[in-house]
Amino acid sequence: MSNYRKRIPYGMMNFVDVRKDNCYFVDKTRFIPTMEQANKFFFFIRPRRFGKSLTMSMLQHYYDVLDKDKFDELYGDLYIGKHPTEERSSYLVIQLNFAVVNAELNNYRRSLDAHCNTEFNYFCDVYADYLPKGLKEEMNKKNGAVEQLDYLYKECKKHDLKIYLFIDEYDHFTNKILSEPGCLDEYQGETHGTGYLRNFFDTIKAGTYSSIKRCFVTGVSPVTMDDLTSGFNIGTNYSTSPEFNELVGFTEEDVREMLDYYRTTAEFHHSTDELIEKMKPWYDNYCFAEKKYGRTTMYNSNMVLYFVDNYIRNGCEIPDRMIEDNIRVDYNKLRMLIRKDKEFAHDASVIQTLVSQGYITGELKTGFPAENVGHPDNFVSLLYYFGMLTIDGTSRGKTRFIIPNQVVREQLFNYLLETYDEVDLKFSSMEKNDLNADLAYDGKWREYFQYIADCLSTYASQRDKMKGEYFVHGFTLAMTAQNRFYRPESEKDTQGGYADIFLLPLTSIYKDMLHSYIIELKYAKGKDSDEVVARLREEAIAQANRYADTEVVKRNVGHTTLHKIVVVYRGMDMVVCEDVL
Repeated sequence: MSNYRKRIPYGMMNFVDVRKDNCYFVDKTRFIPTMEQANKFFFFIRPRRFGKSLTMSMLQHYYDVLDKDKFDELYGDLYIGKHPTEERSSYLVIQLNFAVVNAELNNYRRSLDAHCNTEFNYFCDVYADYLPKGLKEEMNKKNGAVEQLDYLYKECKKHDLKIYLFIDEYDHFTNKILSEPGCLDEYQGETHGTGYLRNFFDTIKAGTYSSIKRCFVTGVSPVTMDDLTSGFNIGTNYSTSPEFNELVGFTEEDVREMLDYYRTTAEFHHSTDELIEKMKPWYDNYCFAEKKYGRTTMYNSNMVLYFVDNYIRNGCEIPDRMIEDNIRVDYNKLRMLIRKDKEFAHDASVIQTLVSQGYITGELKTGFPAENVGHPDNFVSLLYYFGMLTIDGTSRGKTRFIIPNQVVREQLFNYLLETYDEVDLKFSSMEKNDLNADLAYDGKWREYFQYIADCLSTYASQRDKMKGEYFVHGFTLAMTAQNRFYRPESEKDTQGGYADIFLLPLTSIYKDMLHSYIIELKYAKGKDSDEVVARLREEAIAQANRYADTEVVKRNVGHTTLHKIVVVYRGMDMVVCEDVL
């Protein structure tokens, strides 16, 4: 076993630092030749925390003329080091990061100007040997980002210099504005007609006829791109292209190779297969191209690095927390999705339907204007681009979407419960925690499900239009998903049919827990007779018994006692709650 170990680059976004600090690096440079054959003005959208910034940094240094002498050091042992392209080390690079631009409407132009001015001055300084003398001083006489960029690219053209423009989080402004109520008109003013952001992209477009020879633009949403489309209609969106499905994130092969490597540097207590089995339900199952469905799924790279880092530092034990706080913060930025969903929801919102039904169908849009985000297909697409949904094949001619993994499921359920809190349905954290522990350790299931029923009834009395089977199922699933001792499994994970909820016990983390549960939930309308309730109860008992015999359940109950809980609601009232022997 080696005493030397490569650093795990968790949270690192600078390619040079990753390489010089001898970090473990998953080589994505094989995509560079394919990217060079693509459109020179390249849009690429991926969810947060997927490694976009590190990939962009890798591209910047590959093309930067200033890094020509460092090429072997940075790329020599990578794919592109052995298969370099003619365009390597031949560009002057401008890198903009709109995440640092203040996205408030009254400060946006000032902040964009300030950020661009800083980066343009840096450009003038580092490329001083290539640029004409006095260019920096003349550039600073120009008023704002639009005029300064216009001046820079024209001067570079005069001297036959090529610029590669990189823009990270180009849609930061859009996502911020969409999260604030009542800002759509002002947003449209910036992105349409003579708006400043529109003018900035008009200037980039003009530069592409001159010295801006390539652009690489990333973000998490296609909304801004559509609003700016006539301002920058030469760009191509490669976000759903099969050839770039694996450009960022990790394949399972990548994860296995990483685990196999670190196994040589530490005394692992689990096999690679065992670790994959723990990680997969939490971090895997993203598909970014319909043609790749069923062939390749992607792991969220930052989450994988978090897990491996913690596993090794914690003495090669499974981390108690599968979601890191920074990841939670990033997902919290997407709370506006729930607000938007509620604004145009009908009897059941897209998110409520998704949680209750387990999937939703729609058309995957490559772009749409902000004012049309309320269209169901657009909203489903927005959820997909933000990483809250992933492709799960097709159904009746439409794309089928599901929640990709447990990390996202937990976030969505948290959001749903927070919307219930907004109407004064307050959950006692202490009471819930006690009920969760009692369920896992003492088998006190009746008190647990009565608490859920009481909360559900209280909420439903305030929102009559939300009553119904989807609501009862979604609410129950959201509540059980908050129980840290379990991971809820659903339809395609239990081979015998649709188990409403299988609470898979996390015994690898809570080794002394004693109880696991299958919950078969049935719903009768408020006016249905006792005979209907009795029939649903019998159906639920038969299904619970069948589900208990499936391989998924048998494999995961471990040493725990499995309870088969049958619950029947009539309207908003729980009329059956029993443990099937």
